[in-house]
Amino acid sequence: MPYKNNTELPDTIRKNLSEPAQDVYREAFNNAWDQYQSPRGQEITHNLDESAHSVAWAAVQNFREKNEKTTNP
Repeated sequence: MPYKNNTELPDTIRKNLSEPAQDVYREAFNNAWDQYQSPRGQEITHNLDESAHSVAWAAVQNFREKNEKTTNP
C-alpha cells in the first residue's frame, strides 16, 4: 500500500537510505502502486507490492547514479 510519508517506509529503507533517497523511493513506489492497479480498482496485493518495490529500488539506483555524476565529474 502507498506510503504517506517516510516514517511509514520499511525499517531497512529508513536505516539504509538518506532522506532524499527515501523521498525518491516513496514517490516511485506510490506512483508504481497507482499505475499498476487494475482498471477496476482491484489489485493483486502481493504482485503489486513486489512490482512497486522493484520500481522504487530502480529509481533509487538512478538517483544515486545521477548524484555520483554531479559530485564526481
